[in-house]
Amino acid sequence: METNELPPPDSDDRAHNLNALLTLARKAVIRAAVVISVLAVGGYYCAETVLAYLQRLSGAKLVAYGLPDSFLAFLMISLALGLMGAMPYTLYALLSVVHRYRPGFTRQSLWGFWSAAVVLFALGMFFCLSITLPYGIRFLLSYETTDIVALISVKKFVSFCFWVVFGFGLIFELPLVMMLLARVGLVNPQRIAGYRRYALVGILIVAAIVTPTPDILNLMLMAVPLYLLFEIGLIGMRFWNR
Repeated sequence: METNELPPPDSDDRAHNLNALLTLARKAVIRAAVVISVLAVGGYYCAETVLAYLQRLSGAKLVAYGLPDSFLAFLMISLALGLMGAMPYTLYALLSVVHRYRPGFTRQSLWGFWSAAVVLFALGMFFCLSITLPYGIRFLLSYETTDIVALISVKKFVSFCFWVVFGFGLIFELPLVMMLLARVGLVNPQRIAGYRRYALVGILIVAAIVTPTPDILNLMLMAVPLYLLFEIGLIGMRFWNR
């Protein structure tokens, strides 16, 4: 059990309050890093299976352009598995900091936010692996001709898949982030609702960056769910601010 409690938000000693908050956040990050490292070691033994799955999913022909490429690809997969596997604990550690910093963020709220965050992160990865990633890679490979054979570096392929899948998982946390900011009193739901047009532009920009292909269909596959998540976040923010 942690013994160092933060003073209440209305404390006059703001410097001490901020220092205590940073201390709690640093400890949470260190604990999460330890969990990630342990899971990454275990993930190394699953790296070959994961790589074979991604290759079947995409239909890409992978090559190693250097002696260490295959080894580095396996290390990247193990790290990715560690990050994704440790995400439930990482989310809990970060939410625990908010719980101790904001008395209004109760234990019940912590577990509710944590459960929803884990589910949304898993849904984001599942959506990417089942729809966006295979379609995107196959779209890009469709430009292969009899004169152009796509031989993809295994290291770059793994890096590409990791950032897209992990990015989708994080983006699906949008409504939870919005609700959390409203819950701790940092944003106003009515003000955020007034910026819908700007939010839509921002969503399109983010979707264009995260999606692996430039075609409009793949862009909409990301932008439409993201905008729906934004609207769900607005509803949640109003609920928590009642």
